Amino acid sequence: MVTRPRPTRRAAVTPRTRPGPRPPTGPRGPLGFLRPRWVEDIIGELRKVTWPSWADTRYLTFVVILVAASVGLMLAGIDLFFNWLIEHTLLR
Repeated sequence: MVTRPRPTRRAAVTPRTRPGPRPPTGPRGPLGFLRPRWVEDIIGELRKVTWPSWADTRYLTFVVILVAASVGLMLAGIDLFFNWLIEHTLLR
């Protein structure tokens, strides 16, 4: 006897609905109105962030200062060149 593979069932598709307002998750104390829900959401998201180590922070700060100084020197050189060029060609 030859057995056939059983057809797989597909999951029932449910229509998407818009999310409603969130129910309160618990008591927030008598002064809960001073700390709105969005502030709690921000604090919760900030706790999930992977912060860089102190060594990474120092290194990246050094890189930013080095790049900013080199771009500043490059722009100063270009400015001096165009200043010299205008003085020696157009103003003579």
